[in-house]
Parts: sequence; C-alpha cells; structure tokens
Amino acid sequence: MFLAGEGWRRAFDSMQQEAWSLETLPVYRVQQEEEAIRRFLAGEPVTRGATQPWFDRVEAYAAGGRRVGRVHIVTQPLTDYLRFEFEYYRHTVEAGEAVRILDVTRRPNPLAGVQDFWMFDRSQIVLMHYERDGTQISREMYEGAPEPFQEYQRIALVESVPFEEYVTSLTAKHRRPGPSRGELQ
Repeated sequence: MFLAGEGWRRAFDSMQQEAWSLETLPVYRVQQEEEAIRRFLAGEPVTRGATQPWFDRVEAYAAGGRRVGRVHIVTQPLTDYLRFEFEYYRHTVEAGEAVRILDVTRRPNPLAGVQDFWMFDRSQIVLMHYERDGTQISREMYEGAPEPFQEYQRIALVESVPFEEYVTSLTAKHRRPGPSRGELQ
C-alpha cells in the first residue's frame, strides 16, 4: 500500500508514542523546499517561518506526550542540502524533535544498504523510496515483521550523537587553531 496526502498525515497523527525515521541520503529533492534552499544558498537564514508547519506538529506531538525522532547518516564534507537541513533541524529540535547524526566519514557505516524509513510506535513501518538524485518516488507500507527495523533503530541510536553535540563538534573543528610553530618541527 502506498501512502500519500491524507494517508501519510494519518500515519503521524495516529501514532500513540513515537514516530522515528532513518535518513541515509546526502540530498533530498522536495519541491516544497526548493525556494527555501535557493534562499539559503543565496545567504539568507533558514527562519522558523520556513519550518513552521513541521515545528507546530512536533510541538503538538510533544505536548501530548508523543515523541518524534530521527537519525541522519552523513559524510563530510556536508552537501549544500545537508547544510540547509541542519539549519532546519535547529528549529525542529527546539520544537522537541530528537535529531541525531551518524557521521560515517571515517568509519564503516553500520547501516550500509538500509533504506530510509519511518517507524510508528515501533510496529508500523513505511519505506521511503527515492531516485538516485534524492527525488521521492513513493512511500510504501511495509507488510513484514518490524523487528529488523527496530534493530536498525537501536543501532542508529547507539552509533549516533545528538544533533547539537554534532554541530558543536563541527564548529569546534573549524575554530581549532593550527599547530604552533614548534609542533610543525
């Protein structure tokens, strides 16, 4: 069964405890984001207004005791899209979304070959299908057992760090002074 429009929204609104996602791509091509990305690449900040609909939903879920989270697998250097998305994440984290980053730049990817998915209440799985360029093709309700996806979530959570920690480490890395003259000898 493919999910779109109201069916996709109902998947979120009907969750009782948690909606959680694994994101694996360096670029997502989403028509609704095109203008915001263009402005970001032109130097404009990503404002909360650009994230308001998702921000409001996450905030409402959190107020009702429901959790929303994700782990995004990345490699450095970050793509322009990921730099945009990280600015977006700043706002959704503020709303209560638990965003984590799994950087596999200098280590093997523990989830290599696992496709993007959303998991609702650790039982309902929606597989996300994309073209090679990140354009979404479809969302498909998975009919099998949820245990493999529960294990993917466990691995992703153990191997990742909170978004804020990751961004702080990136900032520190870029601010780190070079070696002193004595260290070069």
